[in-house]
Amino acid sequence: MCGIIGYIGEKQAQPILLNGLRRLEYRGYDSCGGCIYSERRRDLSVRKLKGKVKDLEALLKKRPLVGNLGIFHNRWATHGQPNQVNAHPHLDCNNEIAIVHNGIIENYLELKNKLLKEGHRFCSETDSEVIVHLIEDFYQRLSLEEAIRKAVKLLRGSFAIGVISKKEPDKLIGVRFQSPLVIGLGKQENFLASDIPAILDYTKNIILLEEKEIAILEKERIKIMDFDGRIIERKPVQVDWTTEEAQKQGYPHFMLKEISEQPTVLRGILNQRIANNKIFFEELRISDAQLLRIKDIYIVACGTAYHAGLVGKYALESLSGIPVQVEVSSEFRYRNPIINKDTLVIAISQSGETADTLASVRQAKQEEATVLSICNVLGSTLTRQSDGLIYTHAGPEISVASTKAYTAQLLVLYLFSLYLAGLRERLSEKRIQEHLEELRKIPDKQESILRHKEKIAVLARKHAHFGSFLYLARNINFASALEGALKLKEISYIPAEGYPAGEMKHGPIALIDEYRTVICIIVESKVYDKMLSNLQEIKARKGKIIVIASEADQIIKEQVSEVIYIPRCWELFSPLLVALPLQLLAYYIAVKRGCDVDQPRNLAKSVTVE
Repeated sequence: MCGIIGYIGEKQAQPILLNGLRRLEYRGYDSCGGCIYSERRRDLSVRKLKGKVKDLEALLKKRPLVGNLGIFHNRWATHGQPNQVNAHPHLDCNNEIAIVHNGIIENYLELKNKLLKEGHRFCSETDSEVIVHLIEDFYQRLSLEEAIRKAVKLLRGSFAIGVISKKEPDKLIGVRFQSPLVIGLGKQENFLASDIPAILDYTKNIILLEEKEIAILEKERIKIMDFDGRIIERKPVQVDWTTEEAQKQGYPHFMLKEISEQPTVLRGILNQRIANNKIFFEELRISDAQLLRIKDIYIVACGTAYHAGLVGKYALESLSGIPVQVEVSSEFRYRNPIINKDTLVIAISQSGETADTLASVRQAKQEEATVLSICNVLGSTLTRQSDGLIYTHAGPEISVASTKAYTAQLLVLYLFSLYLAGLRERLSEKRIQEHLEELRKIPDKQESILRHKEKIAVLARKHAHFGSFLYLARNINFASALEGALKLKEISYIPAEGYPAGEMKHGPIALIDEYRTVICIIVESKVYDKMLSNLQEIKARKGKIIVIASEADQIIKEQVSEVIYIPRCWELFSPLLVALPLQLLAYYIAVKRGCDVDQPRNLAKSVTVE
């Protein structure tokens, strides 16, 4: 949530910072703004508004900001309404310091009341504004970096902060605590950002800030220190993303582009993780001996990653024989799960910055559990806090609604399940090879589905006017039903519910009538006949039915007129195929309804606050 981009160098900052904000739009936001130091006037100038980056760009065409030092921000409202006053940056009482902030300051009321008593004047309703006034308080007697170091020690919560001051215009300062922040290194210029895509057009040399670190950026050098002032040496890393990967490449939306990239992503994972008919996780860092000691597994995740975890439960239990529990991260952290040194906690997060999942990981480590993260982002907080990790290598996912990251997570979970099955001698080498051969067929089968996506579009447009949807499935595809419903809710704003079909008669059947669409996942499986019975119950109540079925299913063809056929595959791996028509249905319905597909309202790509 929210986005930070900062620049110090010899170029005009405004176009660089605007471009950086555009690269961060995928994170979700409701207002934006920026501040640039003017060398000529020797002051800080601010432009901010409620709305999108394009609106800020229009404002800046009329009232440009000139200078070589600046900070810009996209805000997703937590404290205070989304409006111009609450948008970032925020200034101190004397307009000498400007800050931008991602995260939440949990003790802001306590700090604000203290500062008000001391005479500070607040303009906004935000928690963020206390930061600039705290810095102002210390800045009266200390340097900017020392004032910041003193101020942040008083903050409780999570924060990534960018700071500039007109009294020290040779510095751009960043602070990180439980909210991501990166440094980009250039020639006679340096960059500060909350995420790598914001600076990819200018540099691929980056430094990832760790927890409780402060970075002081100047044109020609940077300095990193901890909250106690100790200097930290860290080498930059090279990012292998290209700016082209973050572009739409001719697709009308990032979401459709990313849906279409899934076969390529899965082939890449299979090629990388399988060599000489063996499964490899070179970055795993957890030894086979440690894995053999595992007696139970907890999977913690949020949203789409949670649904991937539900599929992973079926795969891990059926293949490795280890009991698995799947927990929503925000619930896991507030109860007393029975975990110990013999427990493996698998944390799944696309961004690696999901606040609740990170809190769950910290709790697990306190209980001496082994933590394995499944993540898409190099160097993210989750990967650094885990004992072991598996990168999904799905590439940048720009659309807020996760698609390719989801199926990448599924494939990694399948491969890890097979790895454990071999390690624990639950499956023979021959049987593992049979599973791998079936997985190798999945990308081609996904491409087959994508070739017929216009048929899905026709069905989506026909059903886009219905006011609610019910998604039904059994066994492993119950998780697919949940994910399909979530996708529709996220981007079309239509109420939708995923349900295990066997529970339909325990409540949801009361909702079925001719005004609701019911999506039934009835692929080849051991619960096929059960699903057919559910189908009859829906038909008897005049529900509008779309079935996702296996190719050449004549029984379904005779029962229902609106069918999306997918290639036949093993039931265990069917979620990798079922995901695509569910994603496409949601996408085309949202497009028909005129929704902002890539940036749905009120949502953010990376949920970095509780």
